[in-house]
Amino acid sequence: MLNLLGTKGRDLEPLLHNTVNATIVRGGEQIWGIPSEIDVELAGSLLPDYSPDDLMAELHQVVGEEVDLKAIYHKPSPAKPDMGLFNMLGNTLREADPEGIPVPLLSPTPTDARHFCRLGIQTYGFIPMNLPAEFGFSKIIHAADERIPAEALDFGTATICRVIQRFGTK
Repeated sequence: MLNLLGTKGRDLEPLLHNTVNATIVRGGEQIWGIPSEIDVELAGSLLPDYSPDDLMAELHQVVGEEVDLKAIYHKPSPAKPDMGLFNMLGNTLREADPEGIPVPLLSPTPTDARHFCRLGIQTYGFIPMNLPAEFGFSKIIHAADERIPAEALDFGTATICRVIQRFGTK
């Protein structure tokens, strides 16, 4: 799939399937000892309409049935997102940047929105940044040297202020 999407497709590739990453690995107690058991904790992100059981089945296809897998934490997302504010957000973005194209996007990683979801509060990951084409946002976001240009921060702040003003008048 990645080859079909090209080099820039790497950013979109995790949105096309369930993903999992090893985040914690525990083994033996001694440097020279061979552990009798190794525990690996995985953080997985599921596509809409998939369950932890679906992910377990996918993982068993990769690692085999002899590996013991169990889900220890899962909070389902809402069945269907409420896109009621998308047009207002998109219109505000187009006014700030007439060449901008608002696109709904599924996040490949968990966000703090999951806490609001449990309370029944719809959230939007609206991050208006007018970045230079050569900026390489996907390599910098959440990296050790995470940053954006000051102009992008100014653009985003002004755009979000307009959204808040419009939302307050509804």
